[in-house]
Amino acid sequence: MIEEFKADAAERMDKALDALAATLGRLRTGRAHPSILDGILVEYYGSATPLRQVANVVAADARMLTITPYDKGAVRDIERAIINSDLGLNPASAGEVIRVPMPPLTEETRKALIRQARQEAEHTRVSIRNIRRDVLADIRELTKAKEISEDDERRAQEDVQRITDRHIARVDQILAEKEKDLMEI
Repeated sequence: MIEEFKADAAERMDKALDALAATLGRLRTGRAHPSILDGILVEYYGSATPLRQVANVVAADARMLTITPYDKGAVRDIERAIINSDLGLNPASAGEVIRVPMPPLTEETRKALIRQARQEAEHTRVSIRNIRRDVLADIRELTKAKEISEDDERRAQEDVQRITDRHIARVDQILAEKEKDLMEI
């Protein structure tokens, strides 16, 4: 029973880390990377469709993304979606291909992006702590119901804390990598 709780906690914390990595992947670093456009939805035949389902996105070089729509009629819709996103990108279409140059980041923009990354990391830490709290409450319920001993409860709490510490350290590592990436010129 306790092992199931610990496995569940680790799995939920892993999902929180995955969500953080996905969120930080969408932060613009000045270098072209297709994941920057992952959150963009294109109005395609009346429904909001993720850009990746409408077009192929490739990093042509360090400062340019190239978008090739699967349907040539979607070029205008894709351009409009990129312009309306809050990424500050200006796409330029060359017939069937859309080129998205990545403007260099200013020092002020870099600091704002780092603040945003730190905020996301803190949200993830809070989420991980909430998962820990929930699991510890479930373990306490088992002790109250006399299904496990107090020694088992104490050991389980220590194990859950180790799992939590490991995931928090991973959050810090992911954040440090992103900050380093953002400060690179």
